[in-house]
Amino acid sequence: MVAMFQEDNGTSSVASSPLQVFSTMSLTRPTLLPSPSSSPFHSLKDLKPEERGLYLIHLLLTCANHVASGSLQNANAALEQLSLLSSPDGDTMQRVAAYFTEALANRILKSWPGLYKALNATQTRTSNVSEEVHVRRLFFDMFPILKVSYLLTNRAILEAMEGEKMVHVIDLDASEPAQWLALIQAFNSRPEGPPHLRITGVHHQKEVLDQMAHRLIEEAEKLDIPFQFNPVVSSLQCLNVEQLRVKTGEALAVSSVLQLHNLLASDVTSNNGHSLSGDSASSLPLSNSGKIDSFLNAIWGLSPKIMVVTEQDSDHNGSTVMERLLESLYTYAALFDCLETKVPRTSQDRMKVEKMLFGEEIKNIIACEGSERRERHEKLEKWSQRIDLAGFGNVPLSYYAMLQARRLHCFKGMVLMGIGSKKRVGVQ
Repeated sequence: MVAMFQEDNGTSSVASSPLQVFSTMSLTRPTLLPSPSSSPFHSLKDLKPEERGLYLIHLLLTCANHVASGSLQNANAALEQLSLLSSPDGDTMQRVAAYFTEALANRILKSWPGLYKALNATQTRTSNVSEEVHVRRLFFDMFPILKVSYLLTNRAILEAMEGEKMVHVIDLDASEPAQWLALIQAFNSRPEGPPHLRITGVHHQKEVLDQMAHRLIEEAEKLDIPFQFNPVVSSLQCLNVEQLRVKTGEALAVSSVLQLHNLLASDVTSNNGHSLSGDSASSLPLSNSGKIDSFLNAIWGLSPKIMVVTEQDSDHNGSTVMERLLESLYTYAALFDCLETKVPRTSQDRMKVEKMLFGEEIKNIIACEGSERRERHEKLEKWSQRIDLAGFGNVPLSYYAMLQARRLHCFKGMVLMGIGSKKRVGVQ
């Protein structure tokens, strides 16, 4: 399932924001706006919010051009102005600009590996698992995006597994038990009774898998459903399909939520991650995509009845930093704008989601190259081609599944694709 979600509650201000002008700007040369010295304003801080938003976009594009061309002195001047105008606790454009400014500065530092390593030498390299899980939970609560994905994935699995006695579900990012708690409850309500259910969870943190196992086993015992949980401690990049322990006689389903794009980075030589110029990963022929193709072929070889994939329908895998900044700026501004309409600016939970989730993704898209750049979101057309080459065919969502999604009244413009390995039928 490849999905693009767009808010439809009538409150978003993106369409009337400075981004409306930004969306018409050139991919190669930013539209020049008056500089502060030539404008009637005595100070940058005298700018009205709309004018400030436009100027922030202008500065970001200008700075990105200087970074891409290696003009570090000019880039530094642009960063100084950006730092003056942007703010992680300001309005939408100030917050967005703050994280893109940090990403551009980080990209410059990476061109000086000695300086970059020295500045980061004392930073802890151990991640706080509980904090990561907490931020993911906050994102789940603030945005219906994942709720819609989980609902449609579960419905597709239930329909594919009708009448099956032994069901095995593989979750390629087992970080959120809510989806499978709902599936267990749905299987329990089947007229023919629940199947023997086995869920294999893949995650790089054992602690996350242990928490999920506890929740799911507890629910299955409460409902008296035969259930097993198979934890696989591994990143997707290092996963061996034999670890999934698929057994003969099981009806297999595979779920991937915002994971497959990470495999696109495995096919790129990193050039030590220090070049200011882009890499050519996005121009690789789909038939020669290496890791992602091998992985999809391996999954196809397991003969799942259905595989459901959720990915951003975005183009953040361009070969140049300017392309990626233009595409990702609009995407993330829309996400920040959603929070602006729903959550107070002073909310600590909002700031955590913006900094630890969106901010880190922005930094990876803008500052990193080669195998270090993992956030390689691509458009539906590329995913369709790639999945089709692996041998999968489309599986249509049922009318009931679409009706459930529409009942949320939250999103429109949704593009969905389910895939099955046995026959070429389909979903849009």
